[in-house]
Amino acid sequence: MIPLVRYMFTVLLLSQRYLAPLLLFVGLTSVLTSSDNGPLTASYAAVAGVMLLCSAWLTMALIGLEDPPHRSIVVVSAGSHRRALLGSVATAAVWCLLLTVAGLALPLFFGTHTVRLADLALGTEAQLSCAFTGMAIGLVCSRLVFRRQGYALVAALVLLLAVMLGKGVSPVNIMLTDLQQATNPADVLGSTGVLLAAAAVLLAVGTAVTHAITVKKS
Repeated sequence: MIPLVRYMFTVLLLSQRYLAPLLLFVGLTSVLTSSDNGPLTASYAAVAGVMLLCSAWLTMALIGLEDPPHRSIVVVSAGSHRRALLGSVATAAVWCLLLTVAGLALPLFFGTHTVRLADLALGTEAQLSCAFTGMAIGLVCSRLVFRRQGYALVAALVLLLAVMLGKGVSPVNIMLTDLQQATNPADVLGSTGVLLAAAAVLLAVGTAVTHAITVKKS
């Protein structure tokens, strides 16, 4: 699996398709947290929202790098459709982890905050929750599921809006609401951890759905 992840990471790096979501992440994070001296929980809530969008975009870009013939070669080299898909998921997760580190540091650079360990832990949980959710959306809206990219884009936008605005239903919406209202980060660490687990389950479901559709089409 490690060689497969290394290959996909390198292909995405050389394609430069990571640049658009990366620049969007850095740009929006900088704008939303610039000259901010409020609580870090609110800043990290904004960064998590940006992560949701960029992780979906990054996942779709990663899977869309290869046309069907090249994808078939990757599947044969990996040994199965499942391993090839898991390699894509793991590669997207590595990129999202790198973005998470940047998302923790940028608000501290652009704003004035008192940093506590609970703030950093909460920011990590929030960003990973949104990253897993965004990756799930990126998978089910990828080229493996939608042949026409216009339909994929519309589906991704609808799902992103649904998880952000679905009050009381979406883990992302619940988490962002909790972070914006929290005065003490330690009070919501437990509940955000539960939502992180729910987002991981959502990613597993998205992976399973994408795999089933891919196998059916092949």
